[in-house]
Amino acid sequence: MSESFAELFEESFASQQLKPGSIISGVVVAINDDVVIVSAGLKSEAVIPIEQFKNDKSEVGVAVGDEVEVALDAVEDGFGETKLSREKAIRARTWTELEKAFEESRVVEGIINGRVKGGFTVEIDNVRAFLPGSLVDVRPVRDPAYLEGKSLEFKVIKLDQRRNNVVVSRRAVVEQEYSAEREALLEDLQEGNTVKGIVKNLTDYGAFVDLGGIDGLLHITDMAWKRVKHPSEVVDVGQEIDVKILKFDRDRQRVSLGMKQLGDDPWKDLSRRYPPQTRIFGKVTNIADYGCFVEIEDGVEGLVHVSEMDWTNKNVNPARVVSVGEEVEVMVIEIDEERRRISLGIKQCKSNPWAEFAATFNRNDKVAGQIKSITDFGIFIGLDGGIDGLVHLSDISWEVPGEEAVRNYKKGQEIEAAVLAIDSERERISLGIKQLEKDPFSAWLADHPKNSIVKGTVTEVDARGATIDLGDGVLGSLRASEMARGRVEDARTMIKVGEEVEAKFTNVDRKNRTIALSIKAKEVHDEQEAISSYKSDKGAAPVGTTLGELLKEKMSGGSK
Repeated sequence: MSESFAELFEESFASQQLKPGSIISGVVVAINDDVVIVSAGLKSEAVIPIEQFKNDKSEVGVAVGDEVEVALDAVEDGFGETKLSREKAIRARTWTELEKAFEESRVVEGIINGRVKGGFTVEIDNVRAFLPGSLVDVRPVRDPAYLEGKSLEFKVIKLDQRRNNVVVSRRAVVEQEYSAEREALLEDLQEGNTVKGIVKNLTDYGAFVDLGGIDGLLHITDMAWKRVKHPSEVVDVGQEIDVKILKFDRDRQRVSLGMKQLGDDPWKDLSRRYPPQTRIFGKVTNIADYGCFVEIEDGVEGLVHVSEMDWTNKNVNPARVVSVGEEVEVMVIEIDEERRRISLGIKQCKSNPWAEFAATFNRNDKVAGQIKSITDFGIFIGLDGGIDGLVHLSDISWEVPGEEAVRNYKKGQEIEAAVLAIDSERERISLGIKQLEKDPFSAWLADHPKNSIVKGTVTEVDARGATIDLGDGVLGSLRASEMARGRVEDARTMIKVGEEVEAKFTNVDRKNRTIALSIKAKEVHDEQEAISSYKSDKGAAPVGTTLGELLKEKMSGGSK
């Protein structure tokens, strides 16, 4: 039998003109660790690297005794050995098949195995072909990852074996497949229908879904009722999904799809489910400079503004209060169903230090704290609960102007103050330092009723009048016109600094905390006192009697 086989080979080669590149048949006679030995009936057996016989799973695809096609590299390489190549034989056979497929417009199978400039490489039985990016699909594919590594069908659109150039198109195959399906689908496609589709690729604004002959756009805003940053959060390339036809433009053959429309709108009747002041737990989904977003149920997010995070710090950094994924308790402040907005608060679920202060302290109660800051308008004192109270400049001292009195205080100093007013809604507490002591001005007024005669010392004097120290820091104002009955051109001609004067208390300026004085009014007062005293001794005096006439009468009566 072996002689018959040898004779057949001899007859075969006798009828062939063997030359390098010829495709011949051989038999596998042995398989070692790294080589396969093939006998092709030539002068010697050929040793071929085992790698040329492995499939895409790295498995050796032949066994001893198998007949295989090989390419003749050399009948004799100078050392008396025959050189054969299994790889070149496969490539030659593939080129033959590619030529037939190109001529007959048949499809071939290949695997996308890499990316190059302008497109992709496709492996077709050891022949590398080029797939332009524009010919991957009927639509531009931004993310072809779902196609890589899969066995796909292509059409050969350009072939040049001499230059080893093969160009293929998947788009031509897809268009051919879709043509019939597309027509049938377009007939049945109706707005409002629910259909299945395969996610083809993702963009920043949504996903393109293959409906089986036509693609539809699933916009990012129609993927879920909740906020979606990127489509990859909801769908994956290659995933089969159910979608609803939202809009179908038959003329332009454009389809708008929706996923969230398959379920009920969670915003419906939301105000009824969550009336204001409802306390609920939710998950932080996003953090921004102006606050954080909290999901209170699937598809419903609300904003906790930075001002609603902490009672005492209005400009707190949200990232220091909460973290993404954290569960927090919030209170519903307001719901706008039409605009789909919810205002939430975190601080409302915690004790309100302003309300607690109002419940603990009353007006005129004494409090103590550390000076937090000193401003142009007053002193801020830190109180229990992390809140501040303001001592206005006008409430620092009874005697010294606030601008001067504030210089006696410094940041960090422990001081006491009296509660003047509490406005928990506006989160304001008014405090006073001077109110810890009795008001000397009020005390003076209590001891000196209006129109009484008072004494004081001149501290300042100018042409228009003088300032009188009435004691306990109370000052009186004596105008030049009130120094005498006659006209006074210059007050300095009437009194001097350091001189003690008596005058009548005629009026009070509570705003400027000054007492109006009049020596002229005191003289009139003294005159009336003298008349009253004389009348009580002599009986009723004639109407119009003056103090001078009374004195004249007294002097004449004495001479009698």
